[in-house]
Amino acid sequence: MQKSAKSLGWKRRTKALAAGLTLSLALAACSGGSGGGDNQTLIIGIESEADVLDPQVAGGWVTWRINSQMYEPLVMHDLQTPSEEAPVPELRPGLAESWEVSDDGLEYTFNIRQGVTFHDGTELDAEAVEYNIRRMWDESAPQYNATAAGQTVYVWQFVEDVETVDEHTVVVRMTQPFSPFLRMLAQGGNGSTGIISPAALEEHGEDIAENPSGTGPFLFDERVRGERITLLRNDDYWGDVPELDSVIFRPIPDPAGRSAAIRNGEVDVIAVPSPDSVEQLVDEGFQLSDGAPPHVWYLSFNMQDEYMSMPEVRQAINLAIDREGMASDLLQGTAEPAYDIQAPANDAYVERTDAYARDLEQARALLAEVGLEDGFSTSLATSVDGSGQIVPAPMAVFIQQNLAEINIDVEIETMEWISYLGRWGEGAGDVGMMQMSWGMDTPYWLYIVTSQAMIAPNGPNVGYYDNPELDAVMEQAITAATEEESIEYWQQANQIATEDAALAPIVNDRAPYILAPEVEGWVSASQEWYDLTGVSLNFED
Repeated sequence: MQKSAKSLGWKRRTKALAAGLTLSLALAACSGGSGGGDNQTLIIGIESEADVLDPQVAGGWVTWRINSQMYEPLVMHDLQTPSEEAPVPELRPGLAESWEVSDDGLEYTFNIRQGVTFHDGTELDAEAVEYNIRRMWDESAPQYNATAAGQTVYVWQFVEDVETVDEHTVVVRMTQPFSPFLRMLAQGGNGSTGIISPAALEEHGEDIAENPSGTGPFLFDERVRGERITLLRNDDYWGDVPELDSVIFRPIPDPAGRSAAIRNGEVDVIAVPSPDSVEQLVDEGFQLSDGAPPHVWYLSFNMQDEYMSMPEVRQAINLAIDREGMASDLLQGTAEPAYDIQAPANDAYVERTDAYARDLEQARALLAEVGLEDGFSTSLATSVDGSGQIVPAPMAVFIQQNLAEINIDVEIETMEWISYLGRWGEGAGDVGMMQMSWGMDTPYWLYIVTSQAMIAPNGPNVGYYDNPELDAVMEQAITAATEEESIEYWQQANQIATEDAALAPIVNDRAPYILAPEVEGWVSASQEWYDLTGVSLNFED
């Protein structure tokens, strides 16, 4: 939902510039940047430093929000429809203008869009698509990248072969039916299937992150680490050419710093405003845009840990956490309590308040069943910032206080986002619990984070969870003949995972953004990233 506000106009921006913005931002504005004239630069204050600008290698939504402006997959989400109108985003053609799926579900034929050029001037064709797929999947290919393969393994794991049939046709063959495949192609965050120029990859190799070349509506200009990433409009874009001339992404890890930046006119948009600042910023004339993306802020239990290996302990932890209090008090309504492992923006959502609503008496009884009525000590690892993380350190402290009420003493370990992503990918190791923010609009996300096939460090099952019953039901969901049958199996899988306390879902983020009054066309769709092609700045005199 987006709430309009009065315009503060160009006067606010020029006053801020005069008050002493950094030289880089002043130059951006003076050269037609954010504010005034026909030349428009949108400046976005993001919540952390971005990962590498290689879409197949990078982790985290904060980076995909940048990479997705430059790179595109074969299949994309409709990000121009607000969340309240489309709780689950529709798929739309991307670099594949159409596709066909064989009756047995084993063969996908993609008709590649014609007349598309990469930012380096080379043409998109079927061979370029095959080249990219083999980079992420084929260990025998010279362009194979192990990191890209690890980040996108859940997309390609059932692929048997890929073949260029003609200049604009690619066929992907599977070893078994894989019903989530099209939605997985559209996903971003923990690696993506965004298509990179093969010529650029041949020229730059693993330095492609410093020389991005995709097909998207914006192209790379420069990166100054810790300060900014600048993108320019792609006037040769095959789709709707953006109204903006350029976009600057500024990492501002401190929430108070982001609020100050938008108040001072240094940025036009901020991600993840501190929860206690949202109402005040709206009262001051700024806009709030939020929605219901497929987001779950959750805990993974270390199944190799003495205590977390006990289902009673995991169930007790779930019952001890005050999700309602966290959402309403700590997060000030910017998130909703999570009552299923899947997010509500997902067709397989099954609300289970009996498993996730707070019940301290039952939690204590469960611990007593396994002789832990006097409690124990454990640890929780999280970040201090990052995409979808909201305010992770205060949230971890909130959980620490909740668990103290059932005699579980929690030590909190924190690190900055990019370092934490690397640590998280290695697996829980010696900590009792690890926290992450994730989720997808396909129920297959449950497989990614709980399947035995995805156990870290070869996949995102960082808690080493292994449940043969759950895996069997998820396999039925993946190979189901119809979407309706698939959803039924996924709902069964949710119930099994809930009963066994495979994870601890905590809240579902509403992904709030604060926009300057001059920002028009911003849409909060049911996804964790956005489409900037329809965004513009309208300054009044």
